Amino acid sequence: MQGIRSCITLVICATMASGCSINRLAVDKVGDALAGGGGTYATDDDPELVGAALPFGLKLIESLLAQSPEHRGMLSAAASGYTQYAYGFVQLPAERLEQTDLQRSWMEKDRARRLYLRARDYGLRGLALGRPGFAQQFREDPAAALRQTDRRDVEFLYWTAASWGAAIGLAKDDPSLVSDLPRVEALADRALALDPGFGGEEGDPAERAGVHYRAAVELSGGLAAAPHVAYAESVCRAREDRQCFREALDSALAIDIDANPSSRLANTLMQRRARWLLDDIDRLILPPLDERLEPDAKGVAP
Repeated sequence: MQGIRSCITLVICATMASGCSINRLAVDKVGDALAGGGGTYATDDDPELVGAALPFGLKLIESLLAQSPEHRGMLSAAASGYTQYAYGFVQLPAERLEQTDLQRSWMEKDRARRLYLRARDYGLRGLALGRPGFAQQFREDPAAALRQTDRRDVEFLYWTAASWGAAIGLAKDDPSLVSDLPRVEALADRALALDPGFGGEEGDPAERAGVHYRAAVELSGGLAAAPHVAYAESVCRAREDRQCFREALDSALAIDIDANPSSRLANTLMQRRARWLLDDIDRLILPPLDERLEPDAKGVAP
């Protein structure tokens, strides 16, 4: 009970700036707890519950950042949280709406784009911490600005690049946003330079993707569905290889979501996407021509 009362006291102080002399300390303490609390969501097997709870948590982090704008942990949590929320709970459902409600699908994709840009902005704020003039330098010469970063910044580099790149992917008709692609590439290149574990091999893009795919599967101990889904969509679909597409998605569906509790939510979402992609395979990758012909068109009696 004493611990609960202490926590409540901190929250009260954090939300009453004018009446609490230790407001900043309280905000930072609560921020530390929120920034480190992502594991609770990650282990959940109910995406709807998490999807309903995440907006409150993200808005709470934002309200605390308004009072402690340089809290590194909360900036990171905001960048990663908004990116993952936009992808798992806005963009993916929007894509499933394409066949039934195109206008609603477009509206939700636009919402996802705006959430990705919000995540990007938090990531850029994190990268600018302790670096006066970083924002201006990054606009003028991204590579030079990013040379100031070190391995402690890899998470910011990753989420900023991921959110920014995702936003561009949803706004291909927006020249002002597409023109930012070199900055996204600079962020990704710096992350790779600081952490070679992300990859960065030269050669054919499809071959590199295969290398990354196998490495990701190995790194996860074969307990993550996401690498299989990503490979199916980025490589197999691009090749129009239905067998490759099916095999990768079947591998995703074969993952036991309870084998790695810390990936339970991600695996649940990715398996849902795998099922949807398989159900929609004939639209995503056309069947062979002989399978598309009507029976009598192939000389077979009806």
